[in-house]
Amino acid sequence: MAAMSHTPSHPQTDAPIETRHGVCNLCEAICGLTFQVQGPKIISVRGNDADPLSRGHICPKAVALKDLHEDPDRLRMPVKRVSENGQTRWQTITWDEAFDLVVDNLARVREQHGPSAVAVYQGNPSVHNWGNITHGSLFLGQLKTRSRFSATSVDQLPHHLVGYWLYGHQMHIPIPDVDHTRFMLILGGNPLASNGSLMTVPDVRARFKALRERGGKLIVIDPRRTETAAVADEHHFIDPGTDAAWLLSVIHTLFEEGLVQPRHLASLLDQQEAVRTAVATFSPEAMAAHTGIDADTTRRLTREMAAADGAVCYGRMGLSTQAHGVVCQWAIQVINLLTGNVDREGGALLTTPAIDLIQLKLMGAGHFDVWRSRVRGAPEFSGELPVSVMAEEMLTPGKGQMRALITSCGNPVLSTPNGRQLDKALDGLDFMVSIDFYLNETTRHADVILPPTCAVEHDHYDLLFLHLAVRNVARYTEAIVPHGEGALHDWQIYAELARRYARRTWSLERANVRQRLTGMLTRGVMTRMPPHRLLALGLNRAKKGLSFKRLKAHPEGIDLGALQPSLVDKLQKRGRRIDLLPLGIRKELPHLMQVFPATAAAATAVPTAPSGQATLKLIGRRDVRSNNSWMHNSARLVSGKPRCTLWIHPQDASSRGLIDGQTVTVSSRVGQVSVPLHLTEDIRPGVVSLPHGWGHDRIGTDIKIAQAHAGASINDLTDDQLTERISANAAFSAVPVWIDAA
Repeated sequence: MAAMSHTPSHPQTDAPIETRHGVCNLCEAICGLTFQVQGPKIISVRGNDADPLSRGHICPKAVALKDLHEDPDRLRMPVKRVSENGQTRWQTITWDEAFDLVVDNLARVREQHGPSAVAVYQGNPSVHNWGNITHGSLFLGQLKTRSRFSATSVDQLPHHLVGYWLYGHQMHIPIPDVDHTRFMLILGGNPLASNGSLMTVPDVRARFKALRERGGKLIVIDPRRTETAAVADEHHFIDPGTDAAWLLSVIHTLFEEGLVQPRHLASLLDQQEAVRTAVATFSPEAMAAHTGIDADTTRRLTREMAAADGAVCYGRMGLSTQAHGVVCQWAIQVINLLTGNVDREGGALLTTPAIDLIQLKLMGAGHFDVWRSRVRGAPEFSGELPVSVMAEEMLTPGKGQMRALITSCGNPVLSTPNGRQLDKALDGLDFMVSIDFYLNETTRHADVILPPTCAVEHDHYDLLFLHLAVRNVARYTEAIVPHGEGALHDWQIYAELARRYARRTWSLERANVRQRLTGMLTRGVMTRMPPHRLLALGLNRAKKGLSFKRLKAHPEGIDLGALQPSLVDKLQKRGRRIDLLPLGIRKELPHLMQVFPATAAAATAVPTAPSGQATLKLIGRRDVRSNNSWMHNSARLVSGKPRCTLWIHPQDASSRGLIDGQTVTVSSRVGQVSVPLHLTEDIRPGVVSLPHGWGHDRIGTDIKIAQAHAGASINDLTDDQLTERISANAAFSAVPVWIDAA
């Protein structure tokens, strides 16, 4: 496959150097930045001390925004796949030709096979760029497909399901009040590497330092001694996949030792006694054999949390992406509720953003298991199926088979389980289009690639992550540099696709004439309205005294204050109570009694590999320089020591005759990879760890720096058949693997 060279078309300039304020939206922290620019060129990037949320904090990813902007591998105009004499090459085409190709082919598949034959996958960056949020549904909503997928189901789906069950909305996820808490318990999260996750918390090191200075404690439970664990007051290793057992033993202790104190929540909580009965067998003594955490430690930490004047338990991806992820996230909420730490300063609070998507009715509450996937019968959540079933829905013939795919800002070949199977599935599609600016491991399968502008070339307001921030702020920033000639923003791409698709499929629509005309008028208005105008309208509608003019005058951001209690008030206004034991959890706990039996002698035996050796449990690893796979095409982010190494405890290496630095073959049920070994006592015996997002050795990509630092994809090992039991979220954590010398 021929490679392409794409160079920016900006002319040279003698323009003066200017200072501009912007943000880094590469991860959830959305740190405020100060840029020095000269015309289209970025001279420097540094943290903005005046930003009320990030307070001058910056990490290596932000500096790499300059690399992304200047990257010669980045696509700037549409390309289509062309086959000649058995060879494939990519040809640059006009936007007009590209839009027609996409619309005609998607409409053709829909006409021949029905709406759900056209699938959609939206990657993590889709919610980092507000143009996707404001205008994506104009086009994607017209598809009327049930074959919708996103990065949610390889990440935080259990959080949303628990929020929906307990508090009535998928985005009612109480956020740790890091700035005021006196006891913080973290499981399966590493904020020092992630800058927060479903907890937008830049400058987290300073915030943890302040926690300890006010007499508080930071406790980390994790199979690895993470960067966060290294600065904590205590770190305790836990066996991967047993977090639910440990959390249930904490709830058991709260009841057994009379530590339940719901305080202001007491009148809202139902089913307390049912929860007490349900966790009766999960004593700390019984669970110690499964988790590796002794009973005395569990009881002591539970007492300290219950006694603290403001405490919070927080669990993230390591908990969500395992077989019992929903139970884990439910148990965390129950712990915070029973100790009276939900909707309390120093505990867990909802945010009050200037643009509240829930209050403005721009985000639905959610729904669960209204329909199921065709092949496996996996449940949907809020209109999306779990990505664990995406490949099989393409590969399995029959009515309803997925035959076309739209990917937006995603690289599921590297980010979803069993990536090699997905590779095969994508090869067999009738048509595929990717809205992306790289020819990567996923988009190489596309027939057409539509590249949007990059982060510094368009304006930004964070519509989603300000719902998850540890402080209420509002911040609008204009584009830092102009985009190249002919380039389009993501919202413009979606708007034009929406307009043309509506015209092309008018005769297919089954809605009545009035509904069709209403849809046409709505699209007509929305396709001509850029996101910043929608923001201005939203601020006026919110009636919080914050205007777009004022926001624009303060690109460093406007501080709206600390998080305040609001959940109880919201629930009372809706006449809603909190059911502590939803039906889905009630049905699942008996299964956990079998998985984690109360007798130590019945602890689960270690399975063996085909060779007879004991398997190890594979977990992921987060690195501050890497959030998405395309960050690996920045020389400064991949420089230095190799980061894609397999961490293993020295005693596990010794028992297998392996040494530090040696290349090993790691195998699982679905595949194998070769990777260098790194021996460290910072990981629990019996566990190995490989970072996410690597595996750039596939043929047909055009990301030269990433190819030179290819690494191995953890998702060539993770198993699409191993999923969270209730939601079918991907279960990346505790995948059985075995190791041999390469």
